[in-house]
Amino acid sequence: MPLPELAVTPGEPAGIGPDLILTLAQQPRSAHWRVIADPGLLKERAARLGLRCTLSDLPTREAGHLWVDPISLAAPVEPGRLDAANAAYVLATLQRASTLCLAGTSAALVTGPVQKSVLNDAGIPFTGHTEFFRDSAGVPDVVMLLVADALRVALATTHLPLSAVPAAITTALLERRLRILIDGLGRWFRCTAPRVLVAGLNPHAGEGGHLGREEIEVIAPLCERLRAAGHHVTGPLPADTLFLPRLLADADAALAMYHDQGLPVLKHAGFGKAVNVTLGLPYLRTSVDHGTALDLAATGQADSGSFAAALDLATESVLRAGP
Repeated sequence: MPLPELAVTPGEPAGIGPDLILTLAQQPRSAHWRVIADPGLLKERAARLGLRCTLSDLPTREAGHLWVDPISLAAPVEPGRLDAANAAYVLATLQRASTLCLAGTSAALVTGPVQKSVLNDAGIPFTGHTEFFRDSAGVPDVVMLLVADALRVALATTHLPLSAVPAAITTALLERRLRILIDGLGRWFRCTAPRVLVAGLNPHAGEGGHLGREEIEVIAPLCERLRAAGHHVTGPLPADTLFLPRLLADADAALAMYHDQGLPVLKHAGFGKAVNVTLGLPYLRTSVDHGTALDLAATGQADSGSFAAALDLATESVLRAGP
């Protein structure tokens, strides 16, 4: 099977994304990385980091070489200093990566961290990578899945105030996201008959209705209906015991109802090597589990573990999925 091509975006040019790509490029790769960036940015950052890196306009997997699909910055970059003048550049790299993946030219997309605030300051209504790629692909919904080794945690809701979560937990939303999760586990992780643990929303999964009725009225009936349709869905389960090793041993993923119900467990288990995966797109997208770390840009102190894991997961998943 031919080696896959991954579209790779460094993210915020003043952050650590360029550093991580250049650091990881010092080793040979098992996929072709098509890095969508300003070549001058990469050359300048490599010089600051003391790394040798030859840029090419042709595919290369050789250590110390990078295949670059060029997009020009609007303004010079000073590591650690945000500049709204380069917001359109960041968006252009994401748009080109999306276009390549939708056309089937690139098999998967791996993104470095962006700084949402500087995009918003530039007047760009950007809420996040996940929503951007969903809209670019024209799909109705996507699911955020975090992966740390064998632990996989998906989110029913993502960046919502806690007060808005109960109203968002509807039968329609949960069914869409559970089906996307189940399909994604089968397609990208080759899980046969995926087994999913579903958390309750309330303490003790509602305590039989004494601590909330979302479990009785929404979550349990949906889980029962999906089980009747042949899916291996268990829940609603109390979130404080759902992540016990004996339960996770028999599961392929867990679905948390909200961001801080599931991600503290995931990040405790694997921060710095965890991967953010977007399911529901026509292609696979993976990303890092951290931000732009402006204070570490060009210092040589940034940890490349999560970016390496994102690249490895994208490569392995595409090879597993096959043509």
